[in-house]
Amino acid sequence: MSTTRIVVTGIGATSPIGGTAPESWSALLDGVSGTRTLEHDWVEKYDLPVTFAAEAMVRPETVLARPLAKRLDPSSQLAMVAAMEAWEDAGSPEVDPERLGVDFATGIGGVWTLLDAWDTLREKGPRRVMPMTVPMLMPNAAAGNLSLHFGARAFARTVASACASSTESIVNAVEHLQDGLADIVIAGGTESAVHPITIASFASMQALSRRNDSPETASRPASIDRDGFVMGEGAGVLILETEEHAKARGAKIYATVVGGGVTADSYHITANDPEGTGAARAVRMALKAADASPDDVTHINAHATSTPVGDPNEYTALRTVFGERVDEIPVSATKASTGHLLGGTGALEAIFTILAIRDRQAPPTINLTEQDPAVPFRLSGSTIPLGDGPQLAISNSFGFGGHNAVVAFASV
Repeated sequence: MSTTRIVVTGIGATSPIGGTAPESWSALLDGVSGTRTLEHDWVEKYDLPVTFAAEAMVRPETVLARPLAKRLDPSSQLAMVAAMEAWEDAGSPEVDPERLGVDFATGIGGVWTLLDAWDTLREKGPRRVMPMTVPMLMPNAAAGNLSLHFGARAFARTVASACASSTESIVNAVEHLQDGLADIVIAGGTESAVHPITIASFASMQALSRRNDSPETASRPASIDRDGFVMGEGAGVLILETEEHAKARGAKIYATVVGGGVTADSYHITANDPEGTGAARAVRMALKAADASPDDVTHINAHATSTPVGDPNEYTALRTVFGERVDEIPVSATKASTGHLLGGTGALEAIFTILAIRDRQAPPTINLTEQDPAVPFRLSGSTIPLGDGPQLAISNSFGFGGHNAVVAFASV
């Protein structure tokens, strides 16, 4: 096992509750909900059963230069906005291009580009389909464009593991840094899939909340009356580097990435294992890599999507690892505020986890009405102090296909 320490030196985010990482964090602490009624004509046109989602608060095309925005799908636009913020936050480091890598993720990719092109083909014919359609819709578009923009030549890799995607990309980045393949890695994930086809299909499988009359309270993890998740949109980016490299250039350090775990359930294409075996193994792998025990963990950012089945299954998995102590650890279920960013959610929640241990406070979980006895996490509608000692926190992500990914961060 490598002894090379990996640190976080920059963060960037664009989310349903803020246009930057600091804005998103501040809104999260204030209990803001990013879920709103959708104001698009296609909601009524297709008579969608769910009329709300958590769209990015700041549209990326208003932030990026117009020529750049025009050649990117919305998912890549969001990735670029978050990455530019993270890079500047890290001090715009000077690095040999062949020592700079990209580990990035998406769950769905350029769905808007793909389906807009299909509409163009049907309505106007093949000559009107844009030449840039494939480079915009491909799942690796975000990683490729970040590599081009920042001059990263070590590698530009893409993970597509549904809702576990960007947590897995962070774990991969740590391994690539420890293997000596780069000195700095731009890691994270993005998603822009608030589209009629995805809303219709998720609604068809009974996965989405249908609280059309109260969208801001629709995502309510661990509440006994939860009825599904809320589609979210956004991106999160971490600048990761070896501790040696960070200290040599005098970089500020947010946290140390001390471990990660990636497993598969091999149980069902959409449902997670009710015994939580794969999820528990991923947690144990992360703690083993951190050379830590379950007793060392001071905070958990739960996957907690607000689905009737998923939330208790996650509790079962964590109880397997932590025993009765799981009921004492401060837990945050931040999708209550942001909705579920699918492939981007793990990176955004990793940022929230890092800031929680930096500021020594677990963010609130809003919309917690009557807590389900089957999900007795230590959640609160207000922040929970984490204490003055060393902090070790984990962030969980689980996805369709049976993907499980967990990353552990320690305070500095």
